[in-house]
Amino acid sequence: MKALLIAGASALVLSGAAASAFAAEETATIEELVVTAQKKAESIQDVPIAVSAFSQDALQKSRIDGGPNLVLAIPNVNFSKGNFNGYNFQIRGIGSKLVATSGDAGTGVHLNNAPLIFNDLFETEFYDVERVEVLRGPQGTLYGRNATGGVVNLISNKPTDRLEGMARGEYGNYNSIKLRGMVNVPVSDAFAVRLAGAYLKRDGYGENTFTGNDADTRDMYGYRASVKFQPTDNFQAIVVYDKFHEDDSRSRIGKQFCSKDVGPANVGGVAFSAVPAIAQLQRGLFSQGCRATAIDAPDILGTVNSQATLGGLFGALGGFQTGDAYAGKMQSKNVRNIESTFDPIYRTDTDIVQLHLEWDLTETLQLTSLTNQSRTRLYSRQDYNRYTPSVNFNTTPNPVNALAAVGPAYPNAIYPSLFPNGVVNDPQNGPFNRFTTSDISGSSNKQFNQEIRLQSSFDGPWNFNIGALYLDFSADADYFVMFNTGTAWYQVNNLLNTGSANCASAAPCVAIDPNREPNRSGHNYFSNYTPYSLTSTAVFGELYWEMMDGFKWTAGLRWTKDEKEQKNFAVTLGQPGVGLLGPPAGTPPVLAVDFEEMTGRFGFDWKPELAFTNQSLIYAFYSRGYKAGGLNPACSQNCTGLNATFEPEFINAFEVGSKNTLLDGTLQLNGTVFMYDYTGYQVSKIVNRTSINENIDAEVRGIELESIWNPIQPLRFNASIGWLATEIISGTSIDTFDRTQSDPNLILVKSSAAANCVVSKTTAATALGFSNATNNPFALLGVCSGAFGAANDGVAVNLKGKELPNAPEFTVSLGAQYTVEMDNGWAALGRVDFYHQTESFARIFNTVPDKIAAWSNVNLTVSLANADNGWSVEAYVKNATDEEAITDTYLTDDSSGLFRNAFYTEPRTFGIGVSKTW
Repeated sequence: MKALLIAGASALVLSGAAASAFAAEETATIEELVVTAQKKAESIQDVPIAVSAFSQDALQKSRIDGGPNLVLAIPNVNFSKGNFNGYNFQIRGIGSKLVATSGDAGTGVHLNNAPLIFNDLFETEFYDVERVEVLRGPQGTLYGRNATGGVVNLISNKPTDRLEGMARGEYGNYNSIKLRGMVNVPVSDAFAVRLAGAYLKRDGYGENTFTGNDADTRDMYGYRASVKFQPTDNFQAIVVYDKFHEDDSRSRIGKQFCSKDVGPANVGGVAFSAVPAIAQLQRGLFSQGCRATAIDAPDILGTVNSQATLGGLFGALGGFQTGDAYAGKMQSKNVRNIESTFDPIYRTDTDIVQLHLEWDLTETLQLTSLTNQSRTRLYSRQDYNRYTPSVNFNTTPNPVNALAAVGPAYPNAIYPSLFPNGVVNDPQNGPFNRFTTSDISGSSNKQFNQEIRLQSSFDGPWNFNIGALYLDFSADADYFVMFNTGTAWYQVNNLLNTGSANCASAAPCVAIDPNREPNRSGHNYFSNYTPYSLTSTAVFGELYWEMMDGFKWTAGLRWTKDEKEQKNFAVTLGQPGVGLLGPPAGTPPVLAVDFEEMTGRFGFDWKPELAFTNQSLIYAFYSRGYKAGGLNPACSQNCTGLNATFEPEFINAFEVGSKNTLLDGTLQLNGTVFMYDYTGYQVSKIVNRTSINENIDAEVRGIELESIWNPIQPLRFNASIGWLATEIISGTSIDTFDRTQSDPNLILVKSSAAANCVVSKTTAATALGFSNATNNPFALLGVCSGAFGAANDGVAVNLKGKELPNAPEFTVSLGAQYTVEMDNGWAALGRVDFYHQTESFARIFNTVPDKIAAWSNVNLTVSLANADNGWSVEAYVKNATDEEAITDTYLTDDSSGLFRNAFYTEPRTFGIGVSKTW
């Protein structure tokens, strides 16, 4: 840690200590970067906001190819993919750790200043962008909803009055092919068109060792068409159409972590049954599937004890499976490889249309209109466990099953007719004689939003920026989990109750969907269907008063109203009937919640004339951020005691910063100090196959330093350092990974729904004794319902003093580049970028299993370019040390066996690129 701090501090103070060494060399001032962080064009050094911005050239030189790579260059930023196609772009500890269709991100993502609730900006790569801006801290006044952590704003290049073009091709390892291009055509003095596109195709980073095919491939393209119409000097209209398409085997997750839990040796001193087949089932019902171990535990690449899962429970009830389906199995140590029954499927398609109008009403008043419409369709399917069983289904049922009352007809006639040689014909998973599971995460989304702003540029001390926003968003979200033991169990019961194993009718039939692609008609799989809509309206404005030359006060307010609705369909798994079900008991058919809040900011910025700087900006602001609450996902028809809604988040932020240009324009040194009072932090955990979103309170403090130094013309250094301290100040929650909190008098046991509960060992021992006496292992399924004594969800954990998830204490980014001018207009450039973040935690409990190790990244670039003829050649290496860094983990629920899905950075990639501009 000391070495890390010394390295970072040295990078920032080196300029002052070594400036004299370059006094005789030719110096070069740092070029001005213009941003629109305050919805108007300003130099980044004049903006009283902590903002990082990157031009297309800077992005390419640092190999920041897309949204996930921004973490490598910005202080106090963290990024990870999520479990259900989403992501968490976290700024200063604030992001999105909740699971709900109605949930909002903590970081607003914008394209050309228009908010995009559902977007592909972290799947696609950056191409033909003017710049990417990342604003840190609450930006609620001008940017509105979902901006409690900050804003990522991608500004695309617009048509110009020059005929120009660009073509670029790259080839790299993993057979990677990247193509990018642009052409800009000024059709007339008033009309110009710009077309740009990008294409990426590569082999997989890993292998599906079961199918022999590549895993985690990419095959995607995007293109953008922009048209500019400027008939007069005081009016212009720009239309942008942006398209993204992907169809490949992208993996939603990296590796599955599990240290197998085989269950206890005895229960309170009471031994399991003397009958091995019964004892095996009993012990499995006291297992939670995976033990709570560190992510670097020697057996972390084990497999879940299937007896502790819902699919395993169905396998036991029907006698399909004897014991653990994955007994003795370990996963490949190659974190990129999977062993899936089928290759992952990932498809997404996005269309965005924008209309941007600017009208100078007078020389000092500008009216702006921004219209945005988008549509996205997303489908992802993969093997739920990502490894195949080691033990096949029984060709004859295990005699210890729950269908003994049927008599000999079950093993002698029903079982062999439905499951010949142990093969289960599951329409969604196919015919297999082994435990097979898969899941689908998909959605269809539409958005329309309209913003109108009026902005002044008076010569006097007063100015303003006022506007209004209307946003309408709708989503149809599906999540399916399909497992063949469940289908088999319902097929048996359907045959007994209706005479048809694959019936698809009203009760008592549990409908079997005959389609490979589930259509919500079946009740033989887990189906969570969430139609959701949002209407958001806002009125906002900022008033600026230049009290004296160089000293300005800013006061901003925003009124926001968010109206959310969600059709309330209960989860259909195992329920008699066909098709969608009504709402869970005691809840309305449509859940609705409204939030109406005032937010804003107040502060000053001052440009003092200091003897030791060429230009300085000092600013101090208070701002209030807000993120709407929402509606929890649906659960089964008979679930009770769960909150239908979760509350909003609020942030009271205090920030003081300074931006400085020194050494005759060769050095920029910016810094900020901030403190947040964070109320209602939204965080999820998965319980009984649904997401429970909770609210807790926290405090956040931090420091950020950013610097660029050009000591001499060919040499440039850059550095960004973030220090972050987060602390939960109130709240309790039950840790589903450790429900007993190591209390020696408590034990975990499975329920009839494969959920976990906690009872005293005395109660559990009584239940086990009864199970032994009756030779009925399934009697233990009554423990959680109180049949043998009191049962509860577990021991609550006091969260006070814990850190927020995914909030490393230090982030450090250092870069250096050197340019050598050569004959005939050629120039050679070499660049190195280093990034490091310290350890963090994946969950609010901050336990050993939650700890994410520190990690680093090194990117290298060498290029040869000729500005005169437009040719350039570039060689690059990303993640040069080939570090297998984990960015986050996701803990599943009790009925899945509490395995963790891990998310990784990309492996080492390298290649060469050639480009031509004209």
